[in-house]
Amino acid sequence: MTSPQSIAFIGLGVMGGPMTGHLARAGHTVAAYNRSKERADKWRETWSEEGLEVAFAETPAEAAAKADIVFICVGNDEDLGEVALSDTGVLATMKSGALLVDHTTVSADMARRLASEAQARGIAAVDAPVSGGEAGAVNGQLAVMCGGTEKAVERARPVMDCYAKAIVHVGPSGAGQTAKMANQMCIAGVLGGLSEAIRLAAAAGLDLEKTYEAISGGAAQSWQMDNRWKTMMQDEFDFGFAIDWMRKDLGYALDEAKRLGLSSPVSALVDQFYAEVQAAGGGRRDTSALITRLPKGRPE
Repeated sequence: MTSPQSIAFIGLGVMGGPMTGHLARAGHTVAAYNRSKERADKWRETWSEEGLEVAFAETPAEAAAKADIVFICVGNDEDLGEVALSDTGVLATMKSGALLVDHTTVSADMARRLASEAQARGIAAVDAPVSGGEAGAVNGQLAVMCGGTEKAVERARPVMDCYAKAIVHVGPSGAGQTAKMANQMCIAGVLGGLSEAIRLAAAAGLDLEKTYEAISGGAAQSWQMDNRWKTMMQDEFDFGFAIDWMRKDLGYALDEAKRLGLSSPVSALVDQFYAEVQAAGGGRRDTSALITRLPKGRPE
């Protein structure tokens, strides 16, 4: 375990809240900022039973002023720009020699811009989007894909260990975000196929639990199948990572593919399907709610 450090964490949402808790539990001195007071209050309620405390700041800049490492986990490019690059953002007060680790899923261009702005101030930056969802954050089992220099990633690694099961340095600034785009494309494609498979089995009158048992041990097996087959059967779609966020992430992925001159027809099609679920009011349901756009059909 790394020695205790002075840390700032910006963003106490579904992912950032538990990550902040793990950092405090690991013995680090943590200053936090969240745009809504309600989230800060919720953090206190959730973690107070352990006696954990953080200092809550009025601005990102205030939280970051004395930090050795600043972590950010917000919503999108615009949110990141606000908390990092504005007059009240973290770069306005971070000391030279500090480290900035961004866990937000944003565009690769934004990640490179942030790294450039940080470097100009003598600050190292790592783009470090995560995968694993709310359960991964709560259980400290996130997968972190990192872009930046090897030195910066290795400096962040022992601190991130308290909420990560895997930390992989995939390349220079922006590479972490590009890896996350690939991750989301894979998830979207798998959920598209999984939705159709469940509907097919149900319409044919198969026992869905037996069908899962029959196919989950072979080449069709996936995390989504193991964790979402039964909940999709039962029309349960409240597992943290919303369709609204998946569409945001797929938008970044499709834009990056276009910039690279690539065609991504499967991801584009599933994104359209998600748009249909959004239009029907399902944007806050988790990504497995993709199945709801498909009629159930009639058992034979």
